[in-house]
Amino acid sequence: MLNFTVLVGKVKEVPQIRVTSAGTKIATMLLEVDRGFRNSNGEYDQDLFSVVLWRGIAETCCDLLTPGSVIAVKGRLQANNYEPKEGQVYYNAEIVAEKVSFISVKPQSAAGALREEFV
Repeated sequence: MLNFTVLVGKVKEVPQIRVTSAGTKIATMLLEVDRGFRNSNGEYDQDLFSVVLWRGIAETCCDLLTPGSVIAVKGRLQANNYEPKEGQVYYNAEIVAEKVSFISVKPQSAAGALREEFV
């Protein structure tokens, strides 16, 4: 079995770090990815994907990324579901990042530098 995905897109919002009860750092961000074809108006539609970042990847992304930064994410697709007390089951999917490549990072300050790296 293989669960592998690669996405290249723009960061929609700055990820925010949270700390789990076990002390592990985690962050979630939205990644806007163009579809590979044009719609009836000749424009590319976009999809928004939720990306989960753990530990060092979370810290680095929170330090370097700003809205509009272009990144590549390699990871796995993770499906979740939950059932509130009403009985309706809700499903969602997210990408759990294993590697992030910074393609075009917009500096947060004048001292910031454009970087390409794998975390």
